[in-house]
Amino acid sequence: MANENGRPRDTRIDSAVLDAAAELLAEVGYADLTVAAIADRAGTSRPAVYRRWPTKAHLVHEAAFRDSVTDEPPRTGVLDADIRELVRTTAELLSTPLARLAVPGLIAEAATDPTLHARLLERFAAEGWSGTDEYVRAGVESGQIRAGVDAVALIEVVIGAALVAMLVRGADGLTDAWVDRTTALVLGGIRR
Repeated sequence: MANENGRPRDTRIDSAVLDAAAELLAEVGYADLTVAAIADRAGTSRPAVYRRWPTKAHLVHEAAFRDSVTDEPPRTGVLDADIRELVRTTAELLSTPLARLAVPGLIAEAATDPTLHARLLERFAAEGWSGTDEYVRAGVESGQIRAGVDAVALIEVVIGAALVAMLVRGADGLTDAWVDRTTALVLGGIRR
């Protein structure tokens, strides 16, 4: 990636900053994490960090989810199996150790930062689970899914269920049994 001046950006700094952010997030938590500490750990400067990420929250978002795959999950064409996989992968994504530390702070900051809010939506709606809208449309056409089901609302329900379950049960509560029960509830709401 190149900056506006045309000089290529040093990707080693990007990687060092993301690594440092992840390490420090695990060590001190979101509230006590500072960009200064991240820059020091990465061996760079605060301005170098802010050139890449406008706020701590943007940086934490990238560090916590950088290795996460939120692409279109494989589809089997079997509604029960496909929805279960959507629920399972969402639970897995949100219950990683870094996500558990980052998500509460990111949610709080996204409420007041429109650019962070947009980036989170982009990851989890546009980039993440892409193809879900087409899958829902095909399911309606085949008679498996009732008309009027909105793909974005479906994803929101699954993400919301996983987030609340993590708060109530802890990350260890998102078991296979939880995935099965949540899948059954989701299917009950979308099945024709």
